[in-house]
Amino acid sequence: MKFIWISILSITFWSCQDSPKQEGGSKSPFENKDFIEFSITEAEKLVELPLECITQEFPNKLSQVLGSEDDLARPKELRPAFYGCFDWHSAVHSQWSLVKLLKQFPELKQGDSIRSALSERLTKENIEKEIEFFETEHNQNFERTYGWAWLFTLAKELKTWEDPQAKVWLNTIMPLVEVLETKMIDFLPKLVYPIRVGEHPNTAFALSLSLDYAEAFEKAELKALIIKRSKDFYLKDRGCPLTWEPSGYDFLSPCLEEVSLMSKILPEQEFESWARAFMPSLFSKYFSLKVAEVSDRSDGKLVHLEGLNFSRAWNLYELANRYEALYHLKTTGDKHFVKAYPHLFGDTYEGSHWLGTFALYALDKRPE
Repeated sequence: MKFIWISILSITFWSCQDSPKQEGGSKSPFENKDFIEFSITEAEKLVELPLECITQEFPNKLSQVLGSEDDLARPKELRPAFYGCFDWHSAVHSQWSLVKLLKQFPELKQGDSIRSALSERLTKENIEKEIEFFETEHNQNFERTYGWAWLFTLAKELKTWEDPQAKVWLNTIMPLVEVLETKMIDFLPKLVYPIRVGEHPNTAFALSLSLDYAEAFEKAELKALIIKRSKDFYLKDRGCPLTWEPSGYDFLSPCLEEVSLMSKILPEQEFESWARAFMPSLFSKYFSLKVAEVSDRSDGKLVHLEGLNFSRAWNLYELANRYEALYHLKTTGDKHFVKAYPHLFGDTYEGSHWLGTFALYALDKRPE
């Protein structure tokens, strides 16, 4: 999908207008003329965030269980492929961001630096060390399931890139990817109830990204399991309490993550019937959500809400892309994106080490 970015100062948002795709509806004032193409200049600005943070070892949240004093080591020694960006999952999805941007803009001035950084990290020896960590007695469930899903997403991005180095990197990381795939297949049948929080453990988010991976790699067993467990978890859900959102630390919307997942799982007619029972307000041309406000950008938990603005945007974009009756959701997605985007640059490390990925993921989902 072509990247575009939003002209911050020239847009007036109207979330209660008819969708331009709705039959007989009036034209929305929020049209493509209000946007400019996401240019290489903007890409070179955005790529600096992940390129810088993957080399930054400290501060670092290890999130590991110590089995003995022998487990005490520097992040780079413990997890040499994914040690920067404050935590493991951020290091993974920051590498996804680098791949995504270089794939879209091969002429990036930072291209050589990106290739060098990825080649330095994604080596056979480093991946073997990562696998060794995941197989230790006390860390079998490390990064379950958020980090696992982001690694699947990195693999998917590499697989769909016709680049010789990308093929090398993909082959290098696949042993670790397959370890986590096996863990996912083992875990999902044991999960009696879905995890509905707005942070890392959210089940719907992980299933959605994992499904994309399973389809790209033709992983029939994983795909079938995701579809089955999604129906087990969510098919009988009704009346999602969207007015309860957000919670104070959310960076994912439990309601919207579930809707987006089910839009991939269910046939169109069945999905519409389910969605009208689960969140009927989505189908109203007056649908609107108040943009989340961040009170302290230096607080690593409070700045999560900026990620919520981006993740809301990508879920609304996915729904708008998939269903004509939901195209009007693009406007609310844009409203969230445009509010969050300016804060990416010059931000404190609490936000800058991960929010660029969320912005990029949202841009990739936005309808033309």
